Amino acid sequence: MIYFIKIAYSFVLPPGIFLVLLLGLVLWIWKKNRRPALVLLGVTLLLYLSMTNLVSDTLIGSLEQKYAQPDITAVQGDVILVLGGGATAGTPDLDGEGNLLGSAANRLLTAVRLYRQTGLPILFSGGQVFADSGNEADIAKRQLLELGIPAQDILTDNQSLNTEQNAVNTAAIMQANKLNRPVLVTSGFHMWRAMLQFKHVGLEPLAYPTDYIASRPMALYLSKFVPSPGAVSTTGLALKEYLGILAAQF
Repeated sequence: MIYFIKIAYSFVLPPGIFLVLLLGLVLWIWKKNRRPALVLLGVTLLLYLSMTNLVSDTLIGSLEQKYAQPDITAVQGDVILVLGGGATAGTPDLDGEGNLLGSAANRLLTAVRLYRQTGLPILFSGGQVFADSGNEADIAKRQLLELGIPAQDILTDNQSLNTEQNAVNTAAIMQANKLNRPVLVTSGFHMWRAMLQFKHVGLEPLAYPTDYIASRPMALYLSKFVPSPGAVSTTGLALKEYLGILAAQF
């Protein structure tokens, strides 16, 4: 009964309700002209697929498996380089205001755990992307200090607004601090594009992906075929990464 209710909700709330409306429109057009009805049906099918976890997990999983997370004994470098992934401004936190969003927080957590294991300094890269977002590096530094990381082991780039700027700006900071072997920490879905950008500036980081979205192995069950807002978001995220990877080739 629980699963039936979940599935029913999926078709009376967005995005599922839009599919229901489109199918109704297909039936209405079909009575007048079958050719445009078939075209609209095809578009509806593509939209449906993009709204399912089956497709979204497959797309994001293919990105996440590009680089494997190395064993801690294989982590060799001279700095833990963490890329930001969004932050809020003015939101309450234990020791101030502003919070890292989910992906950025997961990346920071991984960096702290790596620091405990390796003792390498942490370089966090990320600025204030939008007028109402927080400065990622400034928030990260405050949280790192609160977590007990010494100030002398924290470096920040609080100006970068995208992955390309992350690479350019942190390369300059590392050069100024005589660092050249970064352990790159970012989300699994983002690592492929990030590695391309860092190679463009002459660096060969050790990839340490984290913040995974797709489970392994992927199981098939009814909810995988039901439209959901989360699947729409994940599909869009994956397609954005593939476009970014394509652009980074040039």
